[in-house]
Amino acid sequence: MVVPKLEKMYLPLLECLKDGKEHTSKEINDFIANYLEVSDEDRMELLPSGNMEIFRSRATWTRTYLKKAGLIKSTSRGIFVISEDGKKILQNEPESIGLELFLKNETFREFYLGKKSGKKDNSTPSDIIEGTPQDSLEEAFQKINSDLADELLSEIMELSPTFFERLVVKLLENIGYGGSLVNAGEVVGKSGDEGIDGIIREDKLGFDLIYIQAKRWDIGTTIGRPEIQKFVGALAGQGATKGLFITTAKFSKDAHDYAKKQHTTKVVLVDGQLLTKLMIEHNLGVSIENTYEVKRIDSDFFSD
Repeated sequence: MVVPKLEKMYLPLLECLKDGKEHTSKEINDFIANYLEVSDEDRMELLPSGNMEIFRSRATWTRTYLKKAGLIKSTSRGIFVISEDGKKILQNEPESIGLELFLKNETFREFYLGKKSGKKDNSTPSDIIEGTPQDSLEEAFQKINSDLADELLSEIMELSPTFFERLVVKLLENIGYGGSLVNAGEVVGKSGDEGIDGIIREDKLGFDLIYIQAKRWDIGTTIGRPEIQKFVGALAGQGATKGLFITTAKFSKDAHDYAKKQHTTKVVLVDGQLLTKLMIEHNLGVSIENTYEVKRIDSDFFSD
């Protein structure tokens, strides 16, 4: 299942604390996960940036929101208890709790809408999008990278096939293949190349080689099993045990299944979507425009 949205976590958190006892952050997170039937696997799903688990991020913001709204209190670092206002909410046996309830609290309004900054806000609960600031940042991050990936593919499609082959070798060098050796990778693609477009050393000393087939094909093209079979045959002709088929197009399910079944020859398939993701991640063909640092409290600093 998908990790529940923030608004789904408000009520389970209050239910966890309704016994009036103190509970740790871990106890609260475990209770919410059990209440909403979130599996251990789903709890490990990361935000797009890869910096934190989605579930833990949303659970943390849930505690923050309820605390700002005066429904729970923190008695010490990482320890929480329900407040009198929180108990009153549960007495009505609500089926759910929404952001509109929190916005009735002036402290929460100032925190959420930023009224202390001097801005006049006429928003109503129905105008406000539920979710954490972290979610908003992650969604914006995804959108920017998605648009960038589309632009990268468009640029690549304007290049010559030879340039694309060089781009692939350079990408692998940026990832770390070939180590620090001079000429760690080379472009082979030419008449008589027998289906091999490039070669890259897998390690710094060049003990093993990875053979590459790079195809700048139309983005809408689907590459099937026959092309992968040809590539495996080309690898066998070179006595190679490792091959990378990288393209701007996409692969069919049969192509992926066939590649996975190879035992004597390891074959990795990289389509246009993964190609652009790797280019962005390893700064090939892109440059950093802005850097934003998102910081959180250092609990260890304030502990005894």
